[in-house]
Amino acid sequence: MQNPIPIENQALGTLAYIRTSIESSGSMAVPGMAGIVMGGIGTLAAIAASVARGAPHWLEIWLIAAAVAFVVGGAMMARETAQSGHARYLGPVRKFLLCLCPALLAGAALTFVLWRGGTTNLIPGMWLLLYGCAVLSASTVTIARTMRLISIMGALFMLLGVLAFAAPASTHTLILGVGFGALHTIFGVLIGRVSHGH
Repeated sequence: MQNPIPIENQALGTLAYIRTSIESSGSMAVPGMAGIVMGGIGTLAAIAASVARGAPHWLEIWLIAAAVAFVVGGAMMARETAQSGHARYLGPVRKFLLCLCPALLAGAALTFVLWRGGTTNLIPGMWLLLYGCAVLSASTVTIARTMRLISIMGALFMLLGVLAFAAPASTHTLILGVGFGALHTIFGVLIGRVSHGH
């Protein structure tokens, strides 16, 4: 005859299930691999923009890299959502995009304004600062175990943006590489480890 399972164990199991379900339905999972891939794209852009032939075209290089990273990162996040079985929860995806996209759209508009005004030296700082704001805002709707890491990454992007405004233009490619290359890669690895319980 099997021993009966204590009622408190059943209750704790039920509460854990409910808590997991609520978190899944209200939060967005960000795959660490997306950050690693985006970091690789950023690193390649930094290398391309730092060589003699690429330096005069640094703006075009970074714009292409940003578009590719946005598409690839978005596709990987959509795939992660579908594989986790949370695709039916559109609320978190909608909230994530509402937090992320306004600052990114502002960055796109300001890029055009600064380019047209001949003040392209302000673009790297603006990109990093607004991207950091976007990431920091979007971190509030990510799952609890990765929220802190994503918010720290956003804050570091903002600090790099402030640094880029104060630094000479000759260092901008390096600073962009540290942000969109190194930070994405490092935090992609950390988020991946936390997400898989390592």
